[in-house]
Amino acid sequence: MVTSRLTGLRDSDVSGRRERVAGSAGLPPAELDVLDPGAGLSIEQADHMIENVVGLLGVPLGVGTNFVVDGVDRLVPMATEEPSVVAAASNAARMAREHGGFTTSNSGSVMIAQIQLVDVPDPGAAAFRLREASAEILALADLQDPVLVSFGGGARAVEVRELPTRTGVQVIVHLHVDVRDAMGANAVNTMAEALAPRLAEIAGGRAILRILSNKADQRLVRARATFDRDLLGGAEVVRDIVHASAFAEADPYRAATHNKGIMNGITAVVLATGNDTRAVEAGCHSHAARDGGYRALSRFEQTPEGHLAGTLEVPLAVGLVGGATRAHPVARAAVRILGIGTAVELGAVIASVGLAQNLAACRALAAEGIQRGHMTLHARTIAASAGAEPHEVAPVASRIVAERKIRAEYAAEVLAELRGSTPPAVP
Repeated sequence: MVTSRLTGLRDSDVSGRRERVAGSAGLPPAELDVLDPGAGLSIEQADHMIENVVGLLGVPLGVGTNFVVDGVDRLVPMATEEPSVVAAASNAARMAREHGGFTTSNSGSVMIAQIQLVDVPDPGAAAFRLREASAEILALADLQDPVLVSFGGGARAVEVRELPTRTGVQVIVHLHVDVRDAMGANAVNTMAEALAPRLAEIAGGRAILRILSNKADQRLVRARATFDRDLLGGAEVVRDIVHASAFAEADPYRAATHNKGIMNGITAVVLATGNDTRAVEAGCHSHAARDGGYRALSRFEQTPEGHLAGTLEVPLAVGLVGGATRAHPVARAAVRILGIGTAVELGAVIASVGLAQNLAACRALAAEGIQRGHMTLHARTIAASAGAEPHEVAPVASRIVAERKIRAEYAAEVLAELRGSTPPAVP
């Protein structure tokens, strides 16, 4: 039986953790061998993925535990260099687990292609003709991707906008495409390229840009959860998190950092599964500004029973078909650990992790200040950067935390004392 409740996982060594994760995910341990740096993405594979390859950049891959998403236990691979993200999300998921975990919904898997038409003599009349030709346009679009159509996807709607700009009124055609389990960029871009000449002919102008929009507001995912009052730290902590949420809803300066906390979780899962982090980040931040001002993507409220209810709505253009998700062996292993089979399931997990990470950050700020928990975990990185060997990291980190001097130069002093030598120079 798959379970995400892995108590004491942090106390195992790396091989022990991997063995427990494989067992809990119902996978043969050998399936996770690609998580070794020497067995994952090869330099030859990388050379086929991007241009001018000279090497690889490693990013730590951890596993978020305790997640229950829509009634299913999920172990969540998270790729991030920032300390405390994986631990904080896992701890928040444990608090939500007491009340059934995370529940999600979505608006579907539709992406939008934009075709820009300029030098149109009569934009109003052109827009009318384009709307009138919707059936023809949709049929032409579907001809470009018969495989997508065979899987139940394809062009769904045509929208026409008359857009005033500083160079005159432009006619912008939106093609709505159900991309199913793909992220969708290749599919909608191909359709947009094919449609552009015909659209320009109908409008009596010429086409310039023809590309998808990363404002994926037809691909929204919503997640909600109830976090246990007592596990959070009591009624006062609940009230203060609600106050912090209200602050982020009203103030763009706070909202930017509030949403960054959400993206700590979202981006970690997007990256681990080989999806496009920049597309997702652009979509989420544009959604935060959809009403003309930049606002929080989440909201926290107190329930009648005194617990904390959290909600999050974000656009998530993610997929399981094509791109690095299929080409990168570690991304394939991450999807296997998740145990998902559709892009909808992947979006549900990602949104849940974003909400969990956000709650953890808000709790830390409201209850104890962000530095206490974050810097305790960051101390291990400081110790390593000061030159500590693996067996020396824990004692050095413990000492600099205990003395509240979590700085590289002091870590070097502690390390030298531990070794009985002169402190190394710290850049």
